[in-house]
Amino acid sequence: MNKERERLGSRLGFIMLSAGCAIGCGNVWKFPWMTGQNGGGGFVLIYIFCLLFLGLPAMVMEFAMGRASQASPVRMYRNLEKRGQKWHIHGYFAFFGNIALMAFYTVVTGWIIYYFFMFLTGRSENLGFIPMISNPTVNVVFLLVTVTLAFTILSFNLQGGLERVTKYLMSALLVLMIILAVHSFFLNGAKEGLRFYLVPDFSKISGDVIVKAMNQAFFTLSIGIGSMAIFGSYIGKERTLLGESVNVIFLDSFVAIMAGIIIFPACFTYQIEVNDGPSLLFNTMTSVFNNMAGGRIWGTLFFMFMVFAAFSTVLAVFENILACVRELTGWSRPKGCIVCGIGIFILSLTTALGYSVLSFHPFGPDSAWLDLWDFIVSTNLLPLGAFIFSVFCCYKKGWGWDAFLAEANTGKGLKVRPWMKPVFKFFVPLCILTLYIYGLVNFKWN
Repeated sequence: MNKERERLGSRLGFIMLSAGCAIGCGNVWKFPWMTGQNGGGGFVLIYIFCLLFLGLPAMVMEFAMGRASQASPVRMYRNLEKRGQKWHIHGYFAFFGNIALMAFYTVVTGWIIYYFFMFLTGRSENLGFIPMISNPTVNVVFLLVTVTLAFTILSFNLQGGLERVTKYLMSALLVLMIILAVHSFFLNGAKEGLRFYLVPDFSKISGDVIVKAMNQAFFTLSIGIGSMAIFGSYIGKERTLLGESVNVIFLDSFVAIMAGIIIFPACFTYQIEVNDGPSLLFNTMTSVFNNMAGGRIWGTLFFMFMVFAAFSTVLAVFENILACVRELTGWSRPKGCIVCGIGIFILSLTTALGYSVLSFHPFGPDSAWLDLWDFIVSTNLLPLGAFIFSVFCCYKKGWGWDAFLAEANTGKGLKVRPWMKPVFKFFVPLCILTLYIYGLVNFKWN
């Protein structure tokens, strides 16, 4: 164990930080529009199934690898693999996955900050999603705000910077979500919206919907690219990892479900299409707030909560990128923050300017750089990474089941039981690989 490695100050800090990495735009921006485009309640049902039977085992394995190795993704395989093995190559793909995720996630976070700023200053009447993403100045300025603020926080030590800020962000997020969800229950379209959202229509469940639900589960949990492994490396061995994973997934699921409860009643109240895609959150909630009493206040609160949700993930993934770079270079935290900040900002310009001066259509006329980065991360690196983690942890050619089990079950709390072995060893990798291949074969390239 590296005695000089930074540590989190409390179990609450670990849970909030890990949940913060999982909770973000995937829950409150992507999950609602994915649900709207894929039939509502049926998608939600399959998504929850994927969280429990694929996401939970994958998270336990990723935490275990991080805690046992005491290293970032680029080093953890080297500390766990047997002599002569090449598993560590995947560590660099995981590192790239975090970078690719931030290449578009930072821009989406910038959009949210922009909407928050416009509501706060009372200039929301003429807000529109298309005009915003087509404005190079807005995109670049708010991307810069996102990257600068995040890496400034990370330039402080782990406990004084990331852990302290995330605990406040997450606490405020949960309170705001409850307030807004209660408000949505009293909208005129609440009954119809909740029926669409929570009552499954099994006729709309297809292989494509199942694949998208799995990819969304991994996306919202940040599983498969080492984003959770880094936080496993920052904690002690007082608690078992199955119990901690259950806590993180519970918070993540709570926020995702609450996001739908906030948005879908509003859609049915104001006759807004539920299948609008990435613009659903922005166009729907702007229309709602601009047509209700006290809309400026509610809009400011809503996008404030969105900023909290997005920033919790940005900070967590940036920390992973920073940890990888520092282990490769030996740089100090402040120096690493400066270099990583500049690098991420430059790369993210592809997405920020992808709807204007850097127009690019990888998958047809309606696609852009954001879709390419999302394809790389959500469709490929996340499920493949989770598959590789499961094989590495469960088979003798990798780390091995016994070593994984000993690490996962160290401490107090829920333990991985012997009857669970077939789930971890056979069900998880087989399901992931099958759905990944099916999704790739049926992907709409044009």
